[in-house]
Amino acid sequence: MGGKLCFVVQGYGPKPDLQTGRTLNLDASYQVIKEAVEEAGLRCVRADEIQHAGVIDKPMYEHLLRADLVIADLSTSNVNAAFELGVRYAMRPFATLVVAEEGFRYPFDVSHMVIRKYKHLGEDIGVAEARRFKKELADAIRQIVGDSAVDSPVYIFIPGLVPPSEARAAARGFAAPQDAAVHDASAKELMDKAMAALEAEKFAEAKTWLAAVHALRPHDDTIVQKLALATYKSKAPTPEAALREALALLDKLQPKVSNDPETLGLAGAVHKRLWDITQNPQHLDESIAAYERGYYLKGDYYTGINYAFVLNTRAALLEARGEVAQAIADFMAARKVRAAVMEMCRAAAEGSRSDEHKYWVLATALEAAVGLESAADEAALNAQLVAMPAKQWMRDTTGGQIAKLRELLKASPLRHLAGRG
Repeated sequence: MGGKLCFVVQGYGPKPDLQTGRTLNLDASYQVIKEAVEEAGLRCVRADEIQHAGVIDKPMYEHLLRADLVIADLSTSNVNAAFELGVRYAMRPFATLVVAEEGFRYPFDVSHMVIRKYKHLGEDIGVAEARRFKKELADAIRQIVGDSAVDSPVYIFIPGLVPPSEARAAARGFAAPQDAAVHDASAKELMDKAMAALEAEKFAEAKTWLAAVHALRPHDDTIVQKLALATYKSKAPTPEAALREALALLDKLQPKVSNDPETLGLAGAVHKRLWDITQNPQHLDESIAAYERGYYLKGDYYTGINYAFVLNTRAALLEARGEVAQAIADFMAARKVRAAVMEMCRAAAEGSRSDEHKYWVLATALEAAVGLESAADEAALNAQLVAMPAKQWMRDTTGGQIAKLRELLKASPLRHLAGRG
């Protein structure tokens, strides 16, 4: 029988609960779990249902590695279940779900985890409770299997860890994440899944697939670039941690001496976001250096407008420190870049391949016009953008960026010249 597989980690039959003194029939619990799993569209198996020759250990570990979903029932404080849950968390970053009878007392190490509770009557689970828990569990299964959000504390607290299910298992032809039927997953197939996830903005999922491809092609710079992109956009476990992990990946590509515009653009973006979070001037300087190198290598409007923005950011910082001459130098450099960006945007708008592409070209030109303090160009571009079809988030992004730029322009160091200020 094909389809996605759920492996249930749980004891069998009546078991004493040492915490409460009750005896719980775990087979009754399993029946409700199994019905929920099958209702969610997965096959369900528990260790005592696995056909095997010899000891159970090998198929048990294989199921912990390959199963599309693992449900661990910690009721009765089952040591074996807790151990197998730990193994699963070590091997797979997502698709693990923990349940327990309501009398279960949380040890410190699992107190921060989401544990879905059910109420046991001893020999059985009441009809109403079984119905409630089955629905809750089925809904959770559908969300977890379709979402690929990282739920393993191992992968949350150790960023950059490459799971064996994406690395060695994929390289040996074992099951890849979320698709246990794919035993011959090639780098191309994994890459296709990664690109689909990126396109859908499922960055945590894309990161997992790209880690698998990177394990197969460790010297492919393009894979490192895409992995760094997915990593910092995943914002997991925190935005700052994700950015620092992405920076560690990019360091392998030596952005300080690289002539690859993609590497430089990513380095500029990561350092800029780290500056936003930490306000550490070193990150701002690194962002400017990367964007500057990328702009003069590639000469495109996107890199140019970002380069100009970080120049204005530093100009405002320098002006506040009283370093007026250096602030003026950055401010004027930003104006020069924006003048070039305006010309690039005029040419790009004429050859736009879609309305969305044209919108972003014109939005970039609008930002350049605001930075150049050209009221006529700003009014004309605003009118064009208002008339264009665009999603609200696109307009919100443009408005937010323009607002940030206007704030920077208020700190213009030019007021120190010619008697101004």
